[in-house]
Amino acid sequence: MLIKMTTFTKIDDGSLPTIAVNSAARLSKINPNIYGGFTEHMGRCIYGGIYDPGNPLSDENGFRKDVLEALKELNIPVIRYPGGNFVATYHWLDGVGPKEKRPARPELAWLGTETNHFGTDEFLKWCEVLGTEPYICLNFGTAMAWVEYCNGTGNTYYANLRRKNGREEPYNVRYWALGNEVYGPWQVEQTTKEAYAHKAFQWAKALKLLDPNLILILCGESGTTSWDYYTLRECLKPTRAALSSNPTPLIDMHSIHMYTASKDHLQNATAPLAAERAIEIASSLIDLARIENGVSPDDPRPSICFDEWNVWDPLRAEGRFGAEETYTLSDALAVGVFLNVFIRKSRDLGMACIAQSVNVISPLMTSPTGITKQTTWWPLLLFSKYMRGWTISAHVSCGAYNGGTSPSWLRSVKETPWLDVSASLSDDGFVNVVTINVHEHKDFEAKVEGAKGPVNVFTVTGADVTVTNMKGKEEVGAKETTWDGQDHYVFPKHSLTLMRWKE
Repeated sequence: MLIKMTTFTKIDDGSLPTIAVNSAARLSKINPNIYGGFTEHMGRCIYGGIYDPGNPLSDENGFRKDVLEALKELNIPVIRYPGGNFVATYHWLDGVGPKEKRPARPELAWLGTETNHFGTDEFLKWCEVLGTEPYICLNFGTAMAWVEYCNGTGNTYYANLRRKNGREEPYNVRYWALGNEVYGPWQVEQTTKEAYAHKAFQWAKALKLLDPNLILILCGESGTTSWDYYTLRECLKPTRAALSSNPTPLIDMHSIHMYTASKDHLQNATAPLAAERAIEIASSLIDLARIENGVSPDDPRPSICFDEWNVWDPLRAEGRFGAEETYTLSDALAVGVFLNVFIRKSRDLGMACIAQSVNVISPLMTSPTGITKQTTWWPLLLFSKYMRGWTISAHVSCGAYNGGTSPSWLRSVKETPWLDVSASLSDDGFVNVVTINVHEHKDFEAKVEGAKGPVNVFTVTGADVTVTNMKGKEEVGAKETTWDGQDHYVFPKHSLTLMRWKE
């Protein structure tokens, strides 16, 4: 069932825009896991990012305290690790035990050397300090032993190895991905959809037998491809993996990835709408696989795990050089549109992980002496703080951008309104509405139906779409004001506005 969370009517640019919010229409719960993060052994994400032993800003574990404090502001529920492409040739055993005995290895994903000073126990300890849940991405060669090490409770080899290394109780890691981007020619583990589906189904069965409580994530592509269709069809089928009399599917979530970027502001800001269509298509493919495979309607419907997303131009910020992007206000608005999409499609999303959490294409950058919050930090903070609870109905009437899009196929499948909107009702009874005016030069006066004063207003904008926060001063932040809810509201050009009022 395709549910429209925010509907849109195109009107001419000279007419008065309207945003009509219906707080009584609770459409679907927003899974907090859509505000997940991602840490990969890439560039300065781990070393010099979250882990910097010897730095006076680090704690006794070597964890950067300023980074922990900043990430706690985001209330991140889950963080993916250790990749990404890195995981293809990673052997987790290299990263456990006494650090002086851990081997340095050639790192083939990003062409560096991995010291293995930061590994499974350090990551899981860091998650506990941060107060977040871990999500581990596997390669198949070491999957069973890795799960046993993290979750084993019996008198078995790898559970005992964990105990020997200083951790008596199991970590109880729930989320495990069955590989990363193995469809891609950049991947050491590259394979065909047929070979991957065959192997993933076998490993999923074994992993569920080892630990029935695991939540397994299938490696999808963008949600719009034959890879997604084939792997879902072959893997989303009933089986008696847990020796149960009732066969059930092994797969709990389907992963998709998407990065967007353009030098043109309007193409850049509207590009994340491609993620909305991708989610819709992937959701339909999940339903199709369940129908074709005769899955019982009583079995839980798998959700989508959008576990890599962000604005990233790989030519502007090359992965082999650390992928350290300098983000603009235009990029911040694009991140806001991504997050609007996730709110609108909350029925289908079980998780989303911004790639990545520190330094590498990240809203948070470190130096030896402190941190910088990039332009993209501010939409992420406002959404994570306020856009929780229920997605509610909203209808937008406004003009639209009619030019070229990136990707080019977006123009043929989605409208691109000047005002991009999502709405939620939080558990404390506040209505929250995010409106992103993507127009570079024009303010829009609009009627906001349903608003009740006093309305708290947070605005993210700047002098122009090219400003950044990486030049020693904060050009983009979040300004808080109050509106009485009467008459019309003017949404500034190139801005993100979050309104909230008590229902």
